[in-house]
Amino acid sequence: MAGGNVAHMKILVIEDDLEAAAYMTKAFREAGIVADHASDGESGLFMGSENAYDVMVIDRMLPRRDGLSVISELRKRGIDTPVLILSALGQVDDRVTGLRAGGDDYLPKPYAFSELLARVEVLGRRKGKPEQDMMYRVGDLELDRLSHEVKRAGKEILLQPREFRLLEYLMKNAGQVVTRTMLLENVWDYHFDPQTNVIDVHVSRLRSKIEKDFDKPLLKTVRGAGYMIKDEG
Repeated sequence: MAGGNVAHMKILVIEDDLEAAAYMTKAFREAGIVADHASDGESGLFMGSENAYDVMVIDRMLPRRDGLSVISELRKRGIDTPVLILSALGQVDDRVTGLRAGGDDYLPKPYAFSELLARVEVLGRRKGKPEQDMMYRVGDLELDRLSHEVKRAGKEILLQPREFRLLEYLMKNAGQVVTRTMLLENVWDYHFDPQTNVIDVHVSRLRSKIEKDFDKPLLKTVRGAGYMIKDEG
């Protein structure tokens, strides 16, 4: 299924059509992808330069700075994030111009979201992350970011998408305290505290799944600070 391997991804959508952008980012998020949005070229260039993304989806015609100019400037700054260009200009010459500006793929409008999602998935793979970054290990616990498999001592553990993202973030920061704010921003994509026990509930469920039937605890609550996953050896 398209999107089956993209739930770990973070993308930037630079699109000035607010209705189209809202639909697109909502659909990406429903597929499990973290999607940020910029509504003009200057804002998009800033966000694309200051934050790490797996893929950028950039509309060609943008206010303040056009899409091709954004891509060219990103490449000049040494940012090699794969870029998919969206454009109503779909002729061969238009596509060639876009690819020569530094784009990696070109999708003419109108398009089917399923195709956009599939192309984003391909570009995300093409980014070529180091293999060790696709697999996290803490003791005998393993998480494969590509296949979305989690195993402990060789036994498969089934997680819900949010539990997977929670464990992924904890394992990425293994041995370090992860605060409530960090989890809200990076796992739930909240930039405020909704004052609920959503984190506690998910951590409790996750702990039950990865520690039940195993002797050694890995996921610790650091009182007054947050959580930490660590193999004590």
